[in-house]
Order: sequence, then structure tokens, then C-alpha cells
Amino acid sequence: MPIPTEPIGSIPRPRSLLEGLQAYQAGTIDQPALQSLYDAAVRDTIREFEATGSPVITDGEQTKPSFVTYPIHGLSSLAPGGVTIPFKDGHTRQLPKLVGGPFRYGTYADRYLAAARAHASVPVKQAVISASALSLLYPADGVEGYPQARFLQDLVNEAVTDIRRCLQAGAHCVQVDFTEGRLSLKLDPSKALLRRFIALNNQVFDQFSPAERQRIGVHTCPGGDRDSTHSADVDYADLLPDLFTLRVGAFYIQLASEADPGRTLRVIREHLRPDHRVFIGVTDPIDPEIESAGRVRDRILAAAEYLPLAQLGTTDDCGFAPFGDDVSTARETAFAKIRARVEGTALAARQLGA
Repeated sequence: MPIPTEPIGSIPRPRSLLEGLQAYQAGTIDQPALQSLYDAAVRDTIREFEATGSPVITDGEQTKPSFVTYPIHGLSSLAPGGVTIPFKDGHTRQLPKLVGGPFRYGTYADRYLAAARAHASVPVKQAVISASALSLLYPADGVEGYPQARFLQDLVNEAVTDIRRCLQAGAHCVQVDFTEGRLSLKLDPSKALLRRFIALNNQVFDQFSPAERQRIGVHTCPGGDRDSTHSADVDYADLLPDLFTLRVGAFYIQLASEADPGRTLRVIREHLRPDHRVFIGVTDPIDPEIESAGRVRDRILAAAEYLPLAQLGTTDDCGFAPFGDDVSTARETAFAKIRARVEGTALAARQLGA
């Protein structure tokens, strides 16, 4: 498309898979039966994704336990009781904590990519979790025999491996989820935590060539889970200047649900570099109303008043079900919103003469 458009990642899981997961946990079906449900969900997701006309798709994260925990799922070196993330509606998500080293991923994301590409006829992007998010696994009181500095080096190496394997496996691009960026300003308004996060992630990105970094992007949003957010009250203007110091080629920025998108676009324009492309959010996964293609078009036309057309792309504000058990959005609604994004982007491109 003249204006590129991409999804963020997750799609609500089909009822058959959700029920199968409950049955597996209850011991009434075995692993092969669950795997069959996973395979069916991936095939169906790709079929429905391609039917929206989206020129780039994902596997909908159908087989990830969550966008953040897929590399550590099932590791024996973890225990309950890690960092708790509070959401505006009062519910929380809690990470595990590390209790031993060395730190190694249990699953790399190229596993999901390979399964998706086996069924897809269009390019597939792959979302991975940031090193900074996983750095929160290390407990404040340390891990006996495994100093934090050594953990962080192991973490950087694993994050590099995760991205590199996806690039080598044929990912259209690799999106690094960095939702903790905005949240960090709520936890530490001094920006010290944010800048530690950015420095750590840049250690990862510096391991790639300039050409490879053009295929790597960073996603930021105020979180999205059960139709609630964890940091939408944090001023974007405090995050974005530092965000654009991340050494990647693309940024996926939640915007459709932002209270003052014009103000955010002005900040983006001020800090955007010539080698950056910005994918602005034009659909809101938390809003149950399905945007019309015309509404999406109008959001893009407004953004084009601030940003160079050659550096503009469109996306969804966030994934539609970043945690596997999130059923707050209907699967049909997610695909309808994606279709509106694709059609609205095409309308805007024609009107802008792209």
C-alpha cells in the first residue's frame, strides 16, 4: 500500500482454544489434543487476517501465554511474587521473579513465526518482548550467586538472539513491545528508570547493522488488558523525546485513544529523525465501537498535517488480547477494526495522492 499499515500483534483466541486450555489445566485433555487446538487457531487466525486485506499480518499470538511471558513460560528458575502491574480498573498482572541463573529463554519467537509462515501468503511480522520488560524479573534483594550485572548481560544476549532468529527466519519486521516505557514514568517521574530501560534496549539494538535496524521497530502504548490501561494518565510528552533515542527504524505509537492527538503529533514531529517511520494508531482495541473506514481516513489526514507522508504508517493502538486469557474484546470485533484500518488507510492514501 502507498501508506504502509501493520497490526500490533495479538488477536482474541477462539472459544474452542480457550475451552481447550481450561480442559488441559483440568487434566481432561492431553498435550497433543491441546496442540491440535493451537494449530487450528493459528490457521484460522491467518485465514481471517488475510481476509481483511491486511498487507502484513501476525499469527495473532494464539500460542503465546502472553506478550511478555512467552520466553520464560515454564522455566524452573522462576518463582511467584514479582513486580505487580496495576491497571486503572483495579485489576493487576504480576510477573514472576528470578530465583536462579544463568538466565536463558525457554522459547524464542521464531518458533511462532515459522508456524505462521507455513500458512500465510502475505508477509508476517513478529512481536517480541523488550529486554527492559524482562529486566523486571530480577528481584530487589538479588539472587544468590548471580549478580544483577551478569543477569543483564545474559538478558541482552538472549534478547539479541530472539530478534536475530526472527530476522533470519524471514520476518517482515520485528516489533519490540515496550509498554513499560510509559509505565516507568508513573513509577519514577525523574525518568531515571525510563533512561535505564532505553540504555538497556539500545545495548540490544546496537548488536544489529543499520540495515537490520530498519527492520526493527518499537511499540509504545499505555498498556491494554481487559479494556483497561496502566499508564494512560502519564503525559506522552514526557516519554516521546526519550523514546526516539532508541536506535531502531520504526515506532508504533498508540494515538487513536489519546485525548489530544494533535499535541502528541507535534511532539513526534519535533523528535522524528529522517531515518524513522512512525506507525500511528488509528483504531482503539479498548473501544467496543468499530471505527468506520472514513473515521480512520480522517485520523490519517490529521496526522499527515504534522508528519511527512514518506515517514507515515498506520497501525492499531495495541494488541487486541495481549494476555492469553483476555476475553474483553470479541474476535469478530478485532478483525472488523483491522479491516477498517486497512480500508481507511487506502482511502487516505488516495486523498493524499500517495
